[in-house]
Amino acid sequence: MILDGKQTSAKILDMVKDRVSALDKKPHLVVILVGDNPASKIYVRNKQKAALQVGIQSTIIELPKETTEAELLDKIEELNNNSDVTGMLVQLPLPEHINKNKVVTAISPKKDVDGFNPENVGRLAIGLEPYFYPATPQGIIMLLDEYNIPIKGADAVVIGRSNIVGKPMAQMLLKRNATVTICHSFTQNIEDKIKTADIVISAVGKKIVRCKMVKKNSVIVDVGIFKNENGQLTGDVDFDVVSPSAGFISPVPGGVGPMTIASLMLNASKVYQ
Repeated sequence: MILDGKQTSAKILDMVKDRVSALDKKPHLVVILVGDNPASKIYVRNKQKAALQVGIQSTIIELPKETTEAELLDKIEELNNNSDVTGMLVQLPLPEHINKNKVVTAISPKKDVDGFNPENVGRLAIGLEPYFYPATPQGIIMLLDEYNIPIKGADAVVIGRSNIVGKPMAQMLLKRNATVTICHSFTQNIEDKIKTADIVISAVGKKIVRCKMVKKNSVIVDVGIFKNENGQLTGDVDFDVVSPSAGFISPVPGGVGPMTIASLMLNASKVYQ
């Protein structure tokens, strides 16, 4: 069965729209874009479109790539102190001269809709409720729940250990009482880990999950998205050969991508005073 991110995200966006319409104070999301990365501009435009759809006020602040780290940090501090701004994010990647960790640390954890601030990360790691969960892992959990896929007691393999997807994904699965294995570039015999997993979530950006590796009727979630040699969008999973063996599988595109946007809008709908 296909894990339909488009259909599920539409339901979540409708729910967020209802939530926002009932709020006395309308959320205001500010997105900071530094430089002129074409992909980043597309992502920011999609976020603004989704915000408009659910009734969230959205402001994009575009800064030139020559913007210094100090100037960006000053802008973040200004937004932290602006009570009209209820959520913000800085679109990644940043120009090389700006320290990403300093930037995500500078954003108030109560406005950190990406869930990357160390306080939100730490709260998740020790079992407390963060102000915001990272959008992609949260979207994946919501997608699994939509299809009533049991997480409690499941053997889950997360491929990739990034701060954006892999690590928080593992923490969120642990929070739901799965047994979690994290695989990465130094993992030995990764095939053996994958073929016994009930749930496989891959987020590495290269074709790595193939039919012979997966357990019959397992759940396969493909986070990777990139262009192949023919210029077509594809993911980490060899969809055509894996799908006959899988019980559930997410497509690329149309799987995790829409869920990430919906999850971000869910975060942006939360207002902390």
